Amino acid sequence: MTFRPLHDRVLVRRIEAVAKTPGGIIIPDSAKEKPQEGEVVSAGTGIRAEDGTITPLDVKAGDKILFGKWSGTEIKIDGEDLIIMKESDVLGIVG
Repeated sequence: MTFRPLHDRVLVRRIEAVAKTPGGIIIPDSAKEKPQEGEVVSAGTGIRAEDGTITPLDVKAGDKILFGKWSGTEIKIDGEDLIIMKESDVLGIVG
């Protein structure tokens, strides 16, 4: 893939949720919610301040993150569904 986000944007791949509850009930695709956890595929260089300095991002490729339910824009690159969002839409990094 030859896509690199600009400035303070990150490219995220959703991590699919488990299709079975702890009690053994299988959840059909129509009842599943979109997962709010993902893996950063690539990140921009950072945001440029008024004085010209660049503040680097806190996330990097490979980080597992949590993000808001309606965050970002869904795109398709090389047949894969990905999300591009601003770093401010990221709620946190998972251990």
